[in-house]
Amino acid sequence: MKGEMMKELVTIFRALSDETRLRILKLLENGELCVCDIVAALDLVQPKISFHLGALKEAGFIKDRRQGRWIHYRLNDADLFRRMLLVTVCEKATLPAITEDRKRLSRFMKIKKQKEALAGLNGKTTAGGACLCSK
Repeated sequence: MKGEMMKELVTIFRALSDETRLRILKLLENGELCVCDIVAALDLVQPKISFHLGALKEAGFIKDRRQGRWIHYRLNDADLFRRMLLVTVCEKATLPAITEDRKRLSRFMKIKKQKEALAGLNGKTTAGGACLCSK
């Protein structure tokens, strides 16, 4: 029992010890994001983002849901301990990169909405959760 608790704590604190993962958590503070949104915001390749998302999910900080072929991530608000830890850690995380991440995300989301509007006008749908990020 104690060994399992120690392993869980190590996993939790390991997840919080990486700048990229803190940047992802800061982005998710504002709501659910698709992997492509996070890739665009952090300006990193998808496999690297997926690796970090896996570490955050394993540590219990985020949840995911599949919509079509896309996976969307959000903070795990159900676990009070992790939520309080996130509030404490992320409040202190004032990395200069976070401001740039948010700017890139904002620009990307505007373009994404424009693509979605155009797809709707052209009779295309996003049924099944298809994301228009890569189109």
